Amino acid sequence: MNKVFTLLFLCLSVFFAKAQTTPTTQPYGKIDIADLELKSCDFEKDANAMVLFDKANAYYDANLDLAMERHKRIKIFNDNGKNKANIRIEYTSGNHYEYITGIQAQTINMVDGKAEITRLDKKLIYTERIDKLRSALVFSMPNVKAGSIIEYKYLWNTNSISNFPDWYFQDKIPIRYSEFTTRIPDFMYFKIKSNINQPLVKSTRTGEGRSTGIGNGAISYSLDVETRGLANINSLPDEPYMSSDADNLQSIVYHLTSITPIGTLHKSFSDTWAKVGGILADDEDFGLQLKRKLSGEDAIIAKAKLLPNAIDKVEYIFNEVKNNIKWNGVDRWYTNDGTVAAWEKKTGNSAEVNLILYHLLKQSGVKAYPMVVSTRDHGKVTRYYTFLYQFNRAVVYVNLGMDNTLVLDATSKYNTYNETPANLLNSDGLYIDKENKKYDIIYLSNQSPVRQVTVINADIKTDGKMDGTAQIHSFGYNRVNSIKHFKTDGEKKYTDFLRDNNNSLKISQLKFENMEADTLPLMQNINFNLDLTGSDDNYIYFSANLFTALRNNPFLNTSRTTDIEFGYLNNYALRATFKIPANYRVDALPKSVNMVMPDSSITFKRIVVSDGEMIAVRYNIDYKKSTFEKENYPEFYDFCKKMYEMLNEQIVLKKS
Repeated sequence: MNKVFTLLFLCLSVFFAKAQTTPTTQPYGKIDIADLELKSCDFEKDANAMVLFDKANAYYDANLDLAMERHKRIKIFNDNGKNKANIRIEYTSGNHYEYITGIQAQTINMVDGKAEITRLDKKLIYTERIDKLRSALVFSMPNVKAGSIIEYKYLWNTNSISNFPDWYFQDKIPIRYSEFTTRIPDFMYFKIKSNINQPLVKSTRTGEGRSTGIGNGAISYSLDVETRGLANINSLPDEPYMSSDADNLQSIVYHLTSITPIGTLHKSFSDTWAKVGGILADDEDFGLQLKRKLSGEDAIIAKAKLLPNAIDKVEYIFNEVKNNIKWNGVDRWYTNDGTVAAWEKKTGNSAEVNLILYHLLKQSGVKAYPMVVSTRDHGKVTRYYTFLYQFNRAVVYVNLGMDNTLVLDATSKYNTYNETPANLLNSDGLYIDKENKKYDIIYLSNQSPVRQVTVINADIKTDGKMDGTAQIHSFGYNRVNSIKHFKTDGEKKYTDFLRDNNNSLKISQLKFENMEADTLPLMQNINFNLDLTGSDDNYIYFSANLFTALRNNPFLNTSRTTDIEFGYLNNYALRATFKIPANYRVDALPKSVNMVMPDSSITFKRIVVSDGEMIAVRYNIDYKKSTFEKENYPEFYDFCKKMYEMLNEQIVLKKS
């Protein structure tokens, strides 16, 4: 009996030891045959590639120079994963602020049961200059095929002690193990922004005695050494209505706020937004661009000054800039060529376009201020983390008084002067008032529901067809989205979008009203006919849910990794009347319902009535929140499932 228990104990010990084994890193060039033979990711079976490990060590040396050693190894499972062998390492190269040294890279393949190594020829490493401040090292790994392992390592350096590197534990492909070690002197004080939502498999912290001879005499201090490791990290999926990858990837970010070396005065860094604003105000590529005279500006300013009020001046100058200078697609808070050169070339980055807009407004007597913001795909600004690189675009903030403010962005020809662009909402902007030394953070949001109303009048024919007209009234962002969609994709693709690719639905005429009037809703007038599939000699079936863009539920997954970010409040309405054909009567009519989310964040109302000759349908969906947290997704999922089923519920007519 004792032998049985002993054997059972040993088996369980082996089982738990195996279950609790933490993935590890390996020295460069040392490869496990098991990894070369690996066919798929254990915890994400459909992955095309996987990071075997990503390891970095960020440290200050004895001279307080900051650097980071990084070693990354990736397994390619199939041909669809081979794009992961195209490596791009971006860095801030201006003024030698950051630089990369010591790159080594190689591909390892299994050949006749042994590891075959193909090293990257360093002559094939290309330095791409993105703009005057940013560069990228670009190279493609050699001899990559399904089953390959690629790895590379390098040393990242910076000439700024405050430029501590960020670390992302997560990626768009799964990661078996990610480890970040930091070595920080105890006289340096950091704010840390941590977004880690799974248990650390490695967490150690130790102290090491150090001394430095810089400054007045030797300074002794303690070096805090901390290591964090995560294992089996799923890839970040692309989910409907998610915010940026940067908002959702598991990560840790350090921001140096102050240094107190022993025996010297305390030194503060940009630990307040006022300091960040002051830096911007004096920056050669931002604040010093604001007063530079533009060619031909006198005529624009003179015309603007003749207009009766500030809002008319804003509208006029906004459209002048939007229509006369093209955004080159590059988002920066700083100028590259400068406002004068950009104006002459009629093209520039986002800072150049909008600082030109600011300059003309200011010269015309409008109370305007330059502002830096973060676009939706760049990520939300964290208020307590006072660092300039959270922003990626310059815009203009206008104060018209009486709590009437505008945020202007002339980079897109579809933007309007009277609406903060949707891709800037639900984040913060920092405006700069250098004259009064005022630099304030402002939360950008839109609390007015953005409406879309669809009105349908149609006749049901005895042959199972529907003929009718529809009007779509689009307000605010819905108006902007529709115009952009139509002008970008063309009439045919836009018509297919309106039909929701329903081949039974034909649009014979489409006319627009108010397309050029920013202050009026867009009106789309549609003539259509629809074959009511499924109908027969005795029954006619149809749904009233036409031209609403609400036929298909985007929230089909039962689980959710990220928050749902609509950006703004939405209100959808459908008003439809259908004439019943002669010799038919209503056989089944959807019931009138009033459905409300448990927290009252969404309401859905449906009213369906008939007098025997006509059927009247009223749908109304009102979103009272623009963000829905992933923790509450189950109830959101259930609500949407029921709501879309009700939206598409059939009306049934029977032959008398």
